Amino acid sequence: METNIITNYIADMGKYSTPALTSKTIATFQSIPSQLAKENHKFQFKIIKSGARAKDYQESLDWLFNSDIVRKCTMVSAGNFPLTAFANPTFYKAYLSDVGLLEAQYQIPEAAYLSSFSAFDNIKGSLAENYVMNALTSSGYEPFYWESEGKAEVDFVIQDKRGNIVPVEVKSSENVKAKSLKVFCERYHPATIYRISAKNFGFETGIKSVPLYAAFCI
Repeated sequence: METNIITNYIADMGKYSTPALTSKTIATFQSIPSQLAKENHKFQFKIIKSGARAKDYQESLDWLFNSDIVRKCTMVSAGNFPLTAFANPTFYKAYLSDVGLLEAQYQIPEAAYLSSFSAFDNIKGSLAENYVMNALTSSGYEPFYWESEGKAEVDFVIQDKRGNIVPVEVKSSENVKAKSLKVFCERYHPATIYRISAKNFGFETGIKSVPLYAAFCI
């Protein structure tokens, strides 16, 4: 059934664009799991195809963004208000609008969720991030991510209704060490800090701990 879902999505892509654009759109869509499996999750056109450049595939990626099959998370260079003023459109991550589609593309066997299948650890992080991205957008936020000269990175940064800038760190397990989050907090002194992980609700050293299943509560 999971394979059928992906097949149906791909079939629909051919209904609303030209044949040339469709083939590029499908290739771009199919590259998302590889994009997110990298240690650096920033979108790279060369992952779609060796030698691929933005001018060749940007239209297909925009088609996926506009159809809300894929969602963009743009980098901000500073954790200041308003975030849009510090956004750098050159760098961004691309997440699927349904984490189930990502799981289907990874072809994860059901047993992996119910056992200590060690190889599964390699992609837990990308699944957790994609899930939280969707939870944040569903709650009305426009998520960004923060990076400082390639030395520190916070998974998500959001701006709440009062204009407060809030960092959101995502961990797929109970290992919650996050040097980059510490760097961000020391630099911008946010009033609220969230860490979403496998740990239960809690509050420690100024950080609000939220379990993965409750990401929608933010």
